[in-house]
Amino acid sequence: MAKPTSAAPAADARFMRRALALARRAWGRTSPNPMVGAVVVSPAGKIIGEGWHRQAGTPHAEVHALEAAGKKARGATLYVTLEPCSSHGRTPPCTDAILAAGVARVVAGCLDPNPKHAGRGIERLHEHGVDVTTGVEKDACLELNEAFFHWITTGRPFLLLKLGMTLDGRIATASGQSQWITCEEARACGQKLRQWADAILAGGETVRQDNPMLTVRTPQNWWCQPRKLVWSRRGPEAFPRALRIWADPENPPIFLRAQTRTDWLAQLQQLGNKGITSILVEGGGELAANLLRAGVVDKIELFVAPKILGGCGSRPAVGGPDPATLAEALELEKMQVRQTGTDLRITGYPKHN
Repeated sequence: MAKPTSAAPAADARFMRRALALARRAWGRTSPNPMVGAVVVSPAGKIIGEGWHRQAGTPHAEVHALEAAGKKARGATLYVTLEPCSSHGRTPPCTDAILAAGVARVVAGCLDPNPKHAGRGIERLHEHGVDVTTGVEKDACLELNEAFFHWITTGRPFLLLKLGMTLDGRIATASGQSQWITCEEARACGQKLRQWADAILAGGETVRQDNPMLTVRTPQNWWCQPRKLVWSRRGPEAFPRALRIWADPENPPIFLRAQTRTDWLAQLQQLGNKGITSILVEGGGELAANLLRAGVVDKIELFVAPKILGGCGSRPAVGGPDPATLAEALELEKMQVRQTGTDLRITGYPKHN
């Protein structure tokens, strides 16, 4: 495949970062499709068209960008965060639109993860004389849609465990009081994660103690509320109808009883079959321990408040049986640490040996 000569690598990265920023405008609105952004750049290096995929079933990012560029797209370069599709779905293939527009070069951030389609769009473009480059800002493009990529390749939703805790690893007092350990900015991040998630999972004790709604509250009237998942051995009969999880009859809670890895994989597969691509886990410590022990957590977000709660009875962020040795500790990799308000936000991926 021919190497590009019309743009320097630094320019490629800059335009791809713009495409990523456009893709993020549809945060939480495209499932079960990925978030995708596209930018059309003239041979002189000027942006002449932009677009992003707004919602499943609507035109893809490339189509919006090419329509914005119009006739100027001929001979231009198209930057897109994900390999253009080459098959008919709810919308026509983007490769057709690219070829019809006369684009000379396509720069894709990453390939389509679906084994049925991976590389086919690139191959078709190349066969028709389009210069193609892939892998620009690849890591950022992969992270943007990590939930979609996981779901499309495994059939199971991506599971993100979020914990808000004190410096000594506590999520509540001995009596169960937990509001609020983290700062307002950290809680706002939690709302952004709820927007992202197709479903929110909480432990039964957390539901009974905190009486959460398990909904997106910011912004109000969010277009599509996540499904509500409750982990409990006792089932729905143990949860009074006065609890707020029952408030929306069109979105009743789904109860999960999984205990082992085999149980979880089976139940996650069932949820994936329902089109649930991502799950946000919010409380409590026993649920976190069970999921981590089962090895089904894909990513962890820790919000650590500058507080020390103390007390032997205060509830730990991760419960479960006591480990016998330090060798049993779960390690995280690909760590990111940044400050959110007064709290530390620590992101990592469980290292599965």
